[in-house]
Amino acid sequence: MAINEEGVKKIHEKLSDREWRLNNLYYIKDKKGKKVLFKPNVAQRELLDNLWYMNIVPKARQLGITTFFTILYLDAVLFSENKTAGIIAHRQEDMRKIFRNKIVFAWENMPDWVRMSIGEPIIQTANEIVWNKGQSIFVSMTTRSQTPNFLHISEYGYICSHDPAKADEILTGAINSVDAGQMISIESTAEGREGHFYRLTMLAKKLKDEGRKLTRLDFKLFFFPWFLDEGYRVKEDERDLVKLNQNDEAYFKNLEQQHDIKLDDLQQKWYVKKKETNGEGMYREFPSTIDEAFAVSLEGAYYKSQMDRVYLENRIGFFPVDPAFEVDTAWDLGMNDQTVILFFQTIGPEIRFVDEYANSGQGLKHYVDVLQEKKYRYGKHHLPHDAAVRDISTGFSRETMLWDLGLSNTYISPRLTVLEGIDKVRLLFPRFRFNESTTPLITGALASYRKEWDANNGVWKNSARHDDSSHFADALRSMAVVWNEGQAQYGGEGEAQIISVFG
Repeated sequence: MAINEEGVKKIHEKLSDREWRLNNLYYIKDKKGKKVLFKPNVAQRELLDNLWYMNIVPKARQLGITTFFTILYLDAVLFSENKTAGIIAHRQEDMRKIFRNKIVFAWENMPDWVRMSIGEPIIQTANEIVWNKGQSIFVSMTTRSQTPNFLHISEYGYICSHDPAKADEILTGAINSVDAGQMISIESTAEGREGHFYRLTMLAKKLKDEGRKLTRLDFKLFFFPWFLDEGYRVKEDERDLVKLNQNDEAYFKNLEQQHDIKLDDLQQKWYVKKKETNGEGMYREFPSTIDEAFAVSLEGAYYKSQMDRVYLENRIGFFPVDPAFEVDTAWDLGMNDQTVILFFQTIGPEIRFVDEYANSGQGLKHYVDVLQEKKYRYGKHHLPHDAAVRDISTGFSRETMLWDLGLSNTYISPRLTVLEGIDKVRLLFPRFRFNESTTPLITGALASYRKEWDANNGVWKNSARHDDSSHFADALRSMAVVWNEGQAQYGGEGEAQIISVFG
């Protein structure tokens, strides 16, 4: 009898230990469909050791993040009373897979003695299981009327990109339904630099970069790049079959120098082979950095192929201001919304974007002061065509007002249609380089700048969508339409030179 009592005591001790439960009670299907005991991998271990109330996870493909949160939340409800966990999937097919292949599979393969101690479900439907102590877990594509204690949202970036209305519903309904102090997790590969997933990720990144202490209503950022998976490398006997070209070598060199990411030979060659298959989708599926994760351009984007080339050719990197060359600016002057200023240098065949500034609700003096504070040696200031239009209330144009404030050497861009201006920009794209640390907004805007969607007819309209991205695109056009017309570009020591678009 004493042995039995001691045995019961040990069992209770084990079952009260979440760490032990997660490493001993749950079976999953691995990537090959084989039944294996769940053991947290590197990414899952990082999550388990550092979980917060609100967690957001941009990541590479197939690192098991949804599997982790599914097992974690299943465990949380099974070993409690009256707790509910919910998982929101982005597609109906994925909803069924998560429920059948993760939740039901894990439950049915638990040790019999554990299942007996919990009790069999009193309700089990196609997407929900309820046990006799009020515990439940469900998988859905939308919000539900009940309030979950644990909520996981899978592929939220995809939802934000392809179904903004559903993304809004998840934000206002599902996310807001979870009380502070409970747990929310959002994971996704990225789908461009817009929408709630990008915005929430950037808010969490800002808090992390600033070292701020989080409240229970703040999202904690976790980013998991592809190389965390030890399986992502070519086999030793395939080492000599894969060759790196000059662009590949430059890419890995930039990762090491700019991001302190050093990859071994087998990892580099795995990446090169995967890039051959994935092409422009490589940054979405297997990002090396968080900025890369959001580099993918969107459907309907005007500069989709051009931005794909920018990333593939590593033209976002270390391109700081060269004091031997003047800095030109290109403006979009907002009346009731955002004003954008782009700072660039033309150095030989390259147009290097070295800085940017955006603000709203400010007078022209504010922007002149910003330029003066930066202390660059300026060349020309490209203003949009409407800067020459006189204001009815003052009788002065904004160009004149800028001159009076001390901004000389301004050039008014000719008035072209938006599509004509876009074509001018496209011609210049092969010349563009972006300084990574100082121009994150322009690169994001160019990747996101796209056509208006006609929801009624299910097609893209032949007009640009007006949003934050469009202001940066408008500023770029104010430069491109003049540059393409052979206007003087300024090189070192202020010497004017005419540079052909085609070099």
